[in-house]
Amino acid sequence: MQNKIKIAVDAMGGENSPKKVIDGILENYKENKDVVYNIFGDLEKIEIFLPKNYNKDVFNITNTKNKILDTDTPLSAAKKGKDTSMWLTIKSLKDNDSDVAISAGNTGALFVISKLNLSMIENIDKPALAALWPNKKNFNVVLDLGANIECNEKNLMDFSIMGSSLFKSLFPTYQAVVALLNVGSEELKGNDIIKKAYQNLQNKKNENFSFHGYVEGNQIMDGNVNVVVTDGFTGNIALKTAEGTANFIINEFKSSMTSNFFGKISSLINFRNLKKVKRKLDPRLYNGAILIGLNSPVVKSHGSTDYIGFSHSLNVCIKIVKNSLIQKIKDNINK
Repeated sequence: MQNKIKIAVDAMGGENSPKKVIDGILENYKENKDVVYNIFGDLEKIEIFLPKNYNKDVFNITNTKNKILDTDTPLSAAKKGKDTSMWLTIKSLKDNDSDVAISAGNTGALFVISKLNLSMIENIDKPALAALWPNKKNFNVVLDLGANIECNEKNLMDFSIMGSSLFKSLFPTYQAVVALLNVGSEELKGNDIIKKAYQNLQNKKNENFSFHGYVEGNQIMDGNVNVVVTDGFTGNIALKTAEGTANFIINEFKSSMTSNFFGKISSLINFRNLKKVKRKLDPRLYNGAILIGLNSPVVKSHGSTDYIGFSHSLNVCIKIVKNSLIQKIKDNINK
């Protein structure tokens, strides 16, 4: 049991919980027998979705009736009590009973409760929210996606180091290539903060990543870079735009391929290619944003995802523990 990865799971957060959370855990466990799931939530509601005579050493449940609601403000959630499923999930991380924590619940509450319980990595001023986006070649790590509305040049430097460390944790065989999201690719474009960050990154030698320069929004998915750094205001807008565009394309595909006889015939002929495109754009396969900068990793699953999406976010948890994300950040932040 000592070598097993221990994931603290808030079973009560997000839509259709705890069913989708427990179904996601069971799906994830099929391929990951070296994991212990420390589950926090209403025991009676959770056990309904587990097999009879389930292994309590693998599915370890801490019973609590109290939970954070999506309608709670971050402040009211923090005051709600230390017996909520979200608080106990993060506390498990604080007490070193788990290696990583995950919740599909209230994002603002998760940030506040995590910051109240977990210390920052030394020399990191602000945590950032990072997530995976597909590109033509593989994946991008993009950050910050909303944790910090305003950032200075040091924050963007720190995000570059943390983002590249995350990329190497998820994809150890690839070289991390960092770029700053900007309104143009020319060196003179952008505000003073991004220009200073550009100069600092250009002058910094770091074995963990290479610095590409600027990248524009329409170039993010080209695959020439794989770590895209920006402030939380810009990053959140970019994220929502990308999600909306992906959903629009998928819905338009469905509509055009089923609206008439010729569309249906075409969809049958191109079924394999259409399935490939749909899979590439499926947001469930990229579920699992990571709050990085804290001394322990916290993963935020999308509240509206299904059990497949939640299972994928558990895979993110496993990878960042196996590949020592926090230690990578600590090693690189002081170089």
